[in-house]
Amino acid sequence: MSEFAVRTSEQLPTLLQAFRKASGMTQAEVALRLGVTQQTLSALERNADRVNAGRLLQLLGILDVEMVLRNAGDGPAAASTGEAGAEPAW
Repeated sequence: MSEFAVRTSEQLPTLLQAFRKASGMTQAEVALRLGVTQQTLSALERNADRVNAGRLLQLLGILDVEMVLRNAGDGPAAASTGEAGAEPAW
């Protein structure tokens, strides 16, 4: 997947689910690696804005996704269209 700018917590559920699906893993597989039940992972995906930073980073690591923080004007944080701030197309 490409690089995406996340500006609101409401974007996280869709992105986490998309990254999980792109990795080819089911909720059950990710949950096992995360040490939680599939139901807990499902709730985590739906309510990602309430996940603590440690758990989020652990999940991103399982999905082989890295979090990059930078000033908004310091380079493209774009979807596949190459436009800064563009919404992902899924």
